[in-house]
Amino acid sequence: MEDIELINQLAWVVFPHTYNKLLTQGQVEFMMDWMYSPSNLHKQMTEEGHIYYLAFQGETPAGYLSIQPEAEHIYHLQKIYVLPSFQGQKLGKILFNHAIKSIKEIHPEPCQMRLNVNRYNTKAVDFYYRMGMKKVFEGDFDIGHGYLMTDYIMALDI
Repeated sequence: MEDIELINQLAWVVFPHTYNKLLTQGQVEFMMDWMYSPSNLHKQMTEEGHIYYLAFQGETPAGYLSIQPEAEHIYHLQKIYVLPSFQGQKLGKILFNHAIKSIKEIHPEPCQMRLNVNRYNTKAVDFYYRMGMKKVFEGDFDIGHGYLMTDYIMALDI
């Protein structure tokens, strides 16, 4: 919980950068509050079972991920982001593999890791395919205030 402020700061860099061509400014701001306000980050960690991990390059924060139990034998990779200045350095792959390792430590039996990814973010979709994930379904998910998340749900058996 001591990392809430840092996660919030990192998110304000990476999230708008990631979605500035896919979402309206209003939706970005709504989602930033919904997912990254300090109070919502605290709730995720204390009430919703999110486990956050930070990635550093030396002393510099470079990215983060979050996993959450979703159902029996299913974990959700809620967030995985690398700051723009660190993209292209294989940090996303390192974070992805860390998510798998962490889930296996929590749940040694076979299980599945799922995630939502904006289906129009071809760079992210391609990354997850390269990591071995498969698209299991897609949907338009109402998140409130007239906004939708237009996502693929992808999965990896681990």
